[in-house]
Amino acid sequence: MIVTRFAPSPNGSLHLGHAYSAVVAHDLARETGGRFLLRIEDIDGPRSRPELAEEFRRDLEWLGLEWEEVPAQSIRLASYEAAAHELLERGYLYPCTCTRAEIEALEPRLGSQGVVYPGTCKGRLLDPDKPAALRLDVDRAMADCGELSWDDALAGRQLADPREAGDVVIVRKDAPASYHLAATLDDAADGVTLVTRGYDLFPATSIHRLLQALLGLPVPRWHHHGLLLDDSGQKLAKRRGSPSLADRRRGGENGLLLAEQLRLRKFPAGISLASA
Repeated sequence: MIVTRFAPSPNGSLHLGHAYSAVVAHDLARETGGRFLLRIEDIDGPRSRPELAEEFRRDLEWLGLEWEEVPAQSIRLASYEAAAHELLERGYLYPCTCTRAEIEALEPRLGSQGVVYPGTCKGRLLDPDKPAALRLDVDRAMADCGELSWDDALAGRQLADPREAGDVVIVRKDAPASYHLAATLDDAADGVTLVTRGYDLFPATSIHRLLQALLGLPVPRWHHHGLLLDDSGQKLAKRRGSPSLADRRRGGENGLLLAEQLRLRKFPAGISLASA
């Protein structure tokens, strides 16, 4: 049975790109009699706004989607702490006090997920009074795990390449877990068998596959769909003020019709789909 999920963060209203992602995940599950889950990813500190979770539910109802809601991330903190402690005890994590500005000053290389951390704090004596993140020692982890692969429903079999992203943050200075750790643990706990998300997260899957190997977690399939772009060629995003689903809903737009148009890839003027 296919189990998919839609996992928005309540740090801004949903937009058309979220609607497309939710419809894709919902339909992939329902086509096979599977389950479509809603998970609220609410551990982004003060940026997480509880009232937006209810707005998300109303948006999904407006689109005509049906779901099962699973526990939000804010009540899963113990599982993140336990996994991070295990990885730290086994020598796969190391503390890092570097700020973003300090890293950028070193002129590090750029990878598919942005700046690649150059390993400055690895093996360094650190100041216990400075806040520290925990980073994954990818070379050590890969040496123990060996070659790993994963399967994408659209792109086929992939050889995992975690080194391309460098030693990513696993526990943030300002949050109990990074996206990499929390999403990987949550998908395993929720029994997700098909991780459906935008193609912009394709490179992150190698890190998630490595974490699954280190923590003995089940390995799902992935489905990285294309992204909706605005008329400037940029993906729709909360931070760029893309029109919200809530505004469309309150303005009287027909959500059922909108969902059907998304299924048919008939998008509003100025919106296009970038193929994966």
